[in-house]
Amino acid sequence: MFTGSVEMSTDRQDSVTAFLSDPANHPGADRVEVIETHISRIFLAGTRAYKMKRAVKLPYVDFSTPQLRLSACRKEVELNAPTAPGLYLGVRYITLSGVGDLAFDGEGDTVDAVVEMKRFEQSCLLDRKAEKGELTPRLMTDVARAIERFHGVAAVVRAGSGSGNIAGVLDINEAGFATSHLFPQIEVDSLNRRFRAALARHAGLLDRRATAGKVRRGHGDLHLRNICVLDGKPCLFDCIEFNEQIASIDVLYDLAFLLMDLWHRDLPDLANLVMNRYLDETEEDDGFVLLPFFMALRAAVRAHVTATQLEEGGHEDAVLAGQARSYFNLANALLEDRPARLVAIGGFSGSGKTTVAEALAAHVGTPPGARILESDRLRKAMHGVSAETRLAEEAYRPEISERVYAEMARKAGTILGQGGAVVADAVFDRAGDRTRIEGAARGAGVSFFGVWLDAGAALLRRRVSERKAGGPSDATIDVLAMQLRRQRDDIRWKKIDAGGQPEEIVAHILGHFEGKSRAGTRRSGT
Repeated sequence: MFTGSVEMSTDRQDSVTAFLSDPANHPGADRVEVIETHISRIFLAGTRAYKMKRAVKLPYVDFSTPQLRLSACRKEVELNAPTAPGLYLGVRYITLSGVGDLAFDGEGDTVDAVVEMKRFEQSCLLDRKAEKGELTPRLMTDVARAIERFHGVAAVVRAGSGSGNIAGVLDINEAGFATSHLFPQIEVDSLNRRFRAALARHAGLLDRRATAGKVRRGHGDLHLRNICVLDGKPCLFDCIEFNEQIASIDVLYDLAFLLMDLWHRDLPDLANLVMNRYLDETEEDDGFVLLPFFMALRAAVRAHVTATQLEEGGHEDAVLAGQARSYFNLANALLEDRPARLVAIGGFSGSGKTTVAEALAAHVGTPPGARILESDRLRKAMHGVSAETRLAEEAYRPEISERVYAEMARKAGTILGQGGAVVADAVFDRAGDRTRIEGAARGAGVSFFGVWLDAGAALLRRRVSERKAGGPSDATIDVLAMQLRRQRDDIRWKKIDAGGQPEEIVAHILGHFEGKSRAGTRRSGT
């Protein structure tokens, strides 16, 4: 504990920084690497990493005294231990001897504290993997599931309304923008107004979600740099420990930081995949329409934090200024409305429906793209098993399939009715199933486009036989044979050759909407 009233001046913290930067104070380390953020410094030395809170006071964090920093260190270890087991080793005290020497856990007065962590290679961080093109769908699926498990056990917070919770985020953002001069005030005022208008539109849904227990003590800072891969598994770490308001949030707002980060890095397909895998595992489809708004909020957070970091540097930094501007522009772009629509993709097993759906979804609707409703995943969820678990034959009885298609149409109707976009992925060889999904779009008053992926029997057989085990589809050659026997010629959806490349098929589908948009413009006389 702190003995005496030792307040940390900038000069004193500079001394602590020098102490932690000196390899002589880290047995076995021949060098120390220092990483700076706007509120902390991380010292990488040998097999350990030490995280020091910088002596800052901002609208959303107060580390201005040693006592506040010590408390934050203790809380950081407590909160992060469950999601990153073995990574957080404890709190170390920086003490000052009578002769003025600093030491770890010495007999003198404690002047500061640091979090001690097990060091890992920086290449384990997901932001580094993103830079190297190493983020795979398999890894990001694991990340989505890790976040879902974390949210599933996170404590529910019932303090105020859901809309009030987000209003507090807007307050913090507005105060954050006021700490820098990078953005013209007229632009900041415009963005703030747009956020307030969006909050007013979503207030009812936010309040209902809070009442349903969807506001939880989350991570609060869930972007790629705060996720690493240890022992082959993704670990969430470095959560917000210094501000309960920032961390007590709607679970989808927590997820949205990762989605925004992926989108900002021009990885829209992965952002869409993470969103869909997370929603596949949860009952959060009712909040799907909030994701663009939440992503815009996250982009604004990044914009003002980066701008504040630039301001504190006291000199021009073109790279930081460019980053802050890119986040600011993204926040504005994410607040733009795009039309709700439904694309249904049908075809026999092996026609490539899921591949096309996953390639298409990021380009339909507002970021992070369309919700994919896949019959195989819905069927597995209905039976309470993972998408990779093979079901018994009785799970494919006609009455079960009827329930699966009815659930798909119900979910689609809910999302479309709120203004979201949907890509429905199923065989759709029965007229009743096609009529039902078309009805979901009609009931919501949105555009519908039905696609039938057409392929010869030989191509379908080859693709089904070459499938690797462990995917959501349980279709076999025998299942395909049954589908081919009942093939009919009454399908009126747009037939597209399934033998083409997925990107060609996606371009064809998107061209349909662009063509309709141009036709609508001509009819309106503009």
